[in-house]
Amino acid sequence: MDFPQTIHDFGGFPQALFDVQYNAPGSPALALETKALLRSAHVELDHDWGLDHGTWTIIRHMYPEANIPVLQLSIDYTKGPQYHYELAKELYDLRKKGVLIISSVNMVHNLRMVAWDKMQEPEYGYDWALSINDKFKELIATGNYRPLLNYQSLGREAQLAIPTPEHYFPLMYSLGVGVGNEATFFYDKAVGGSLTMTSVKFG
Repeated sequence: MDFPQTIHDFGGFPQALFDVQYNAPGSPALALETKALLRSAHVELDHDWGLDHGTWTIIRHMYPEANIPVLQLSIDYTKGPQYHYELAKELYDLRKKGVLIISSVNMVHNLRMVAWDKMQEPEYGYDWALSINDKFKELIATGNYRPLLNYQSLGREAQLAIPTPEHYFPLMYSLGVGVGNEATFFYDKAVGGSLTMTSVKFG
């Protein structure tokens, strides 16, 4: 679509977040090109949904003037990590053409265990959250993706970090399009005990 609407798909947060409007243009041409690249999956173009908080909460800080075309891809949660990783490789041609590919993800994201009274405390993380976050970073940095594709094998810490996969599966796309490139970590801190904001850039 030419100008995707801003979707506020969350609840219980300050009104200021509900007031945000991020009016970046879309890119119908890029959407068609992306659909053509994804040969192993049936892809439909959506002209109604717009940009949800997984997109605009990130890019509004990167491009506050909202003058960069934005295309959001949805994820099929009925598929496993390996599926998403392989699908991501089909997007690599976009990266070669200069398209910035962002995966909005928290490797550790357990809202049920958040210590809300510690949210203002800088870099507060439970031991298990810090431990598994370090493990994730080690696997990413060394290019050892197999355990990440089979995260259930990483034990109880991983199960606590990923109670549901919607905040984890986007990482598979970063791994898929970033394979072979050096990983650099930034904004690496824990929040509220059971969340980490660790970010990684490839290349």
